[in-house]
Amino acid sequence: MTLLKDILSFNETFVENKEFEKFTTTKFPNKRVVVLTCMDTRLVELVTEAMNFKNGDVKIVRNAGAIVNHPFGSIMRSLLVAVYQLQADEVLIIGHHDCGMSSLSSDAMFAAMKERGVTQEIIDTLRHAGINVDKWLEGFDSVEESVIHSVNLVKSHPLMVPDIPVHGLVIDPATGKLDLVIDGYENAAVL
Repeated sequence: MTLLKDILSFNETFVENKEFEKFTTTKFPNKRVVVLTCMDTRLVELVTEAMNFKNGDVKIVRNAGAIVNHPFGSIMRSLLVAVYQLQADEVLIIGHHDCGMSSLSSDAMFAAMKERGVTQEIIDTLRHAGINVDKWLEGFDSVEESVIHSVNLVKSHPLMVPDIPVHGLVIDPATGKLDLVIDGYENAAVL
């Protein structure tokens, strides 16, 4: 049986047994917060448990490295939607130690892509089209600096509420310990 068939088979039983009922909530976060964190598998449940959040308490946005790279990309749009449409009044950006984006190199990514069928011609075409794929595929050296960068980008965004607290934290995926990088309450009105 394939993974997809396993998922669909389990889901059929899940629905029949009404196991979904324990997750019933509204689309609005009870704690009025949106969290941007990494897609790392170790954080799927750890991030919310380590902060005492339950299903329905927060909006979660995930990507590789918990990075806001572009002021008008999908991550920033998701944060703005959470604030303006879904009643989030605070933003938490949570990076983590031992992140796969730490020191990720575009060379390593291109090598892996080529092993799976992407040709050098495609990579060169993107480069010649003015797309800086090398920079786009680079990681970061310091998770704290990456969190600070993302907090500053969100905080200074022209469409973000100027006095919204944007907090920056780093979590240890082995223990769940949170380290404060930026206290958004101290910087709420400062750009």
